[in-house]
Amino acid sequence: MTAEVSTSLNLTRVGRVCVTVADTDRALGFYVGTLGFEKVVDEPMGPGMRWVEVQLPNAETTIAIAPPPPGTQAGASQTGIILDTTDVEADHAALKAAGADVDDEISRMGGAVPPMFWLRDPDGNSLIIVQPNRE
Repeated sequence: MTAEVSTSLNLTRVGRVCVTVADTDRALGFYVGTLGFEKVVDEPMGPGMRWVEVQLPNAETTIAIAPPPPGTQAGASQTGIILDTTDVEADHAALKAAGADVDDEISRMGGAVPPMFWLRDPDGNSLIIVQPNRE
């Protein structure tokens, strides 16, 4: 049974999410060069490793680009990260033209489900780009 602790916690926001990568510089090229994120943190964290965070302009949450824990492989994860766009068609076309690993087609379920497509970084980590339905 889990104790009710929410009244004693000091949580304020989702500060960052983490994506494991095999090559930090290659990942930076993708997140900064291809997707337009800004590098906001780049600090050594042990021999041959760095803690790097990227962020969309004016966004609050960052993506930490980090090596995997010892004994595990980087990448190939469903990150659960969803990036909002104002134009899913244009972004899909631009990323496809740039050679990014994107779905062939935009998914259109209809109703309350917004149009979206999956995108994979160089390590195979999946993100979703969504054009939210606005009323």
